[in-house]
Amino acid sequence: MNTLVRSAVRCLRAGTVCRTGSINGQVLYGSARLLCAAAGQTDFADMVKKDKVVVFMKGTPSQPMCGFSNAVVQILRMHGVDEYAAYNVLEDQELRQGVKAFSNWPTIPQVFFNGEFVGGCDILLQMHQNGDLVEELKKLGIRSALLDAEKDKN
Repeated sequence: MNTLVRSAVRCLRAGTVCRTGSINGQVLYGSARLLCAAAGQTDFADMVKKDKVVVFMKGTPSQPMCGFSNAVVQILRMHGVDEYAAYNVLEDQELRQGVKAFSNWPTIPQVFFNGEFVGGCDILLQMHQNGDLVEELKKLGIRSALLDAEKDKN
C-alpha cells in the first residue's frame, strides 16, 4: 500500500501520468487521480471490515452533530448495539467525501454491517420499523435488546 501511495504522490508532483512500476519487465503507468482513488478505496474496505458494525457519521455516538446521525445512534442503542466503530466525518473532509465515493451513497450517516453497505438513516429506520434490523443483527451474532424487552413485557 505504501508503494501505491508513494507512486500517487510522485504522479501528483510530476503531472497526471507517471511510471508506477513494472511487472515481468512491462512498465506500468497510471494517473495520480486513479492511484489516489485506489488507495482510498482500499482503506475504506479495511475500515468497514474491521468491526461488525461501522458508522460514518457527523459527530460521535456520545455527541451526534446532526439529527440523522443521532437517529442512527438511537436506533442502534435501542437494539443494544453499543460497541461499533464510528468515524466522525466532520473531522476530515477527505473521509467525508471518500466514504461517499466508496459506497456510492451521497449522504451521511452511512452504516455498514460486516463490511457491506446497509444504507443511511432512512434505510436503518425502515429496517428497524419492519423488523429486518433484528434479523440482520442476528446474522452478525448480535442479539437485539428489543427481543429481551418483548420477553419482559409478556
